[in-house]
Amino acid sequence: MYRIQSNPSGTRSIEVSEEHLQTLEQYNLLQDLVDSNGIVDEGVLEKLKLNVRSIIHSQDTPDKDLVGLCIDVIFHDNMKAFGLHQLIMLFINWRETKKKTVAEEPTAE
Repeated sequence: MYRIQSNPSGTRSIEVSEEHLQTLEQYNLLQDLVDSNGIVDEGVLEKLKLNVRSIIHSQDTPDKDLVGLCIDVIFHDNMKAFGLHQLIMLFINWRETKKKTVAEEPTAE
């Protein structure tokens, strides 16, 4: 379980699980989310929320992992642009760590 800071003062936080990060990766939710200026603001958070709503509404049976991600992280009361930036940074670090772990595993021969 990871904890991201959701405001600059550090008084609020959101817990992010391994399953949440896997769901972000599965649906490529953070890919092409931030514009070329690299700034994460409330507009970017709203774009993510709209993308997730669209995915859920397009599914016959909503994916419980995606719904869980929405409830626990994306639509969390404390989620603001600062928190989304922290989530993006956590996701990048998590993905890099995952790649290193896979690369270091010995191959079965």
